Amino acid sequence: MKITNKLIGALIIGMVAVTSCADVPQTEIDAATAAIETAKAAGAEVYVTEQYNALNDSMAVAMASLEEQKSKFFKKYTKTVEKLTQVTAMANEVSANTEATKEAVKTEILASMEEVQTLVAQGRQLITEAPKGKEGTTALEAIKTELDVVEASITESNTMFQNGELKPSLEKVKVAKEKASSINTELTEVISKYKAAPRRK
Repeated sequence: MKITNKLIGALIIGMVAVTSCADVPQTEIDAATAAIETAKAAGAEVYVTEQYNALNDSMAVAMASLEEQKSKFFKKYTKTVEKLTQVTAMANEVSANTEATKEAVKTEILASMEEVQTLVAQGRQLITEAPKGKEGTTALEAIKTELDVVEASITESNTMFQNGELKPSLEKVKVAKEKASSINTELTEVISKYKAAPRRK
């Protein structure tokens, strides 16, 4: 009877030791961390900011779960592993969304550059149709200079684009497009008023 009790006691102690010393899920931690780093390297922080922040929040929750279990005598990391696995999957999705967003930005930049170049060409044509005269000539020279600045902005935007600086490139081309559109609107209005004005006979 005494031997049996000793054996039972030894088994209980062994079970407690195994349960209380459950291994930290390092493999899952490393996988989740690496997936987040991959997303960050892809530019998630810049191109899908909200998703990236949500990803970091999910990782923080998973790590809080880990610390909670580490503080317990009877450690059980099942839920922590589930959370870490979800983080890894989420990070992979964020990486994919980042790449998709970057491609969309690239398409928008290229299309906008073409639009601005067309607007500049139209602006230069409108200048030839605009009324001259002393004041008119001075104003048109100023407009030509503004169009030169717009073209320079497109060149700078293209350089940024080639260097992978997509967000700054897009911002610059948007400003250039707005400026070129404004110039053309102004010229069109001037020409329209000039043509509508009565002529002295």
